[in-house]
Amino acid sequence: MARTAHADDFALSRVTPDARKPWFGIAVQRFGQVSALSQFLLGATLGYSMTFGEAALALLLGSIILEVIMCIVGIIGQKEGLNTALLARWTGFGEIGASLVGLAIGISLIGWFGIQSAISAQSLNVLMPGVMPVWVWSLLFGLAVTAIVAYGFVGMQWLANITVPLFLILVGWSIISELSKHSIGELMTSPAPGPTMSVWQGTGIVAGSLIVGAIITADMTRFNRSRADVVKQTVLGVTLGEFVIGLAGVLLAHAAASGDIVAIVTSSIGFVGLIIVITGTLKINDWNLYSSTLGLVNFISTAFSKNLHRVTTTIVLGIVGSVLAAAGILAQFTGFLTILGVAFPPIAGIMVAEYFFVRRWRGDLDETRATGRLPQYAPRIVPVTLLVWLVSSLVGYFVTWGIPAIWSLLLSIVLYTVAGKLGWVRGVGRATTIQAPAGTQDAATVPTADSPSGPEAVASN
Repeated sequence: MARTAHADDFALSRVTPDARKPWFGIAVQRFGQVSALSQFLLGATLGYSMTFGEAALALLLGSIILEVIMCIVGIIGQKEGLNTALLARWTGFGEIGASLVGLAIGISLIGWFGIQSAISAQSLNVLMPGVMPVWVWSLLFGLAVTAIVAYGFVGMQWLANITVPLFLILVGWSIISELSKHSIGELMTSPAPGPTMSVWQGTGIVAGSLIVGAIITADMTRFNRSRADVVKQTVLGVTLGEFVIGLAGVLLAHAAASGDIVAIVTSSIGFVGLIIVITGTLKINDWNLYSSTLGLVNFISTAFSKNLHRVTTTIVLGIVGSVLAAAGILAQFTGFLTILGVAFPPIAGIMVAEYFFVRRWRGDLDETRATGRLPQYAPRIVPVTLLVWLVSSLVGYFVTWGIPAIWSLLLSIVLYTVAGKLGWVRGVGRATTIQAPAGTQDAATVPTADSPSGPEAVASN
């Protein structure tokens, strides 16, 4: 299993000990996620409506929230060596629930992949006007990212090693070019140039901007070697990303009295500014496609009992996302993708509650971890989980006070834990996990005709 699993990046199996990576390299990837163009835009948004000190406090509080979530969820992924969609089968969701988790991840992130591809295509068209139509740039950019992601974690590490330093150098250049025209002391003490917002509102924006990435952090941390590595890479990557890039955006917003950071960097340093836009988008887009692929592979595995190869699925999804970006269709789905995003925080809440508090299926994971295998069975469906997921998601959508994503996450933890203590967390039916022989293919869970259901299945789990 090892050879094929390595090639497939363990899409449907545990990451083996020999495939674990040094923490610093993964920290570079985490920093690459956080230091993308979106973080620059976030900093400018805060700077336009807050003083420098207020924005710094909002970044600090938002970073702490994100790091706590990432560390807790990431430690689960590291310990079990499983990606988010696969791990969900034994952390409260069961086979059907996990397939829905995988589908939500797949749809959401391939949508954002297409949108980011379109953004970069527009930048490339400005950089080289008239060379080719925007739709062609969309295809080329999307396919280039697809080729890199097809190589898996290794290819993405290579991309991070190039784009992250380049992005930082270019951002540094833009900051020096623009801020040299102003007094840093005055910018740090000047009032917000635009309509003001509270620190609490700013904290919500910071936490909400990366909440989906925090929820699926197991996709990354399953390659870590220890819990300490998860904490180190998270604290280093997120803290530096939030403060280095975020505060740079705050200062630029104060200097230009604008929240449009793209306009600021392109107007002040032209060509270099456009390269910043492209490199900043490139680094986040590989993870959009990567996690989308893992989610879809797990959905197809559980829903149709068919194991897709991750590389093939990556290529297909990358082509689909690139074509949709070229057609301009994905711009119409931004609202839908935003709504879908409220479903993610409760996923992490349920997984944390099950793994640490209720522990209904924790024993199955514990018993098989040392062998590198998956548990023999997974619950087919856990009705109360779907109810908790729905209720918590609705709260995240309709409650606008404070940080909705955090409220929905905390509510899901409380509801699932209470349901567990009351004995309501029960699996109905079960699916047998097909363990692949060494050197062949990954494992999957499929329902079996002779598998018991109802109380008998609950007892066996």
